[in-house]
Amino acid sequence: MNKEEELKIIEDMQAVAQQMKLDDIEENPDSEFDIFECQCCGEEKPLAGSVVYEGIRVCNDCVVLAEAGFALGKIKSIKDLMKNMEDKKLEAQCLFIKQDQIEHNN
Repeated sequence: MNKEEELKIIEDMQAVAQQMKLDDIEENPDSEFDIFECQCCGEEKPLAGSVVYEGIRVCNDCVVLAEAGFALGKIKSIKDLMKNMEDKKLEAQCLFIKQDQIEHNN
């Protein structure tokens, strides 16, 4: 698979994930504002466009990464993506703790 084909797959996955998010919002407008902590990246994200893989709920951004990873043969399961995202998740958790401390000190 060449770079052009890989880019096409990624663009297609982005379009599909965006449409999933729009469909969720159309079906349930509150889903755009219902927030959850993504079990993959650790960030607070809207429920709209999220997907549950193997019992693990991931945000729309991580859905793009997962689906592109599956299509490109880079990952075999959502757990593979989670391993690759551990540093990003830790970063998000540390940022949350810092923000929480700032809010409680003011």
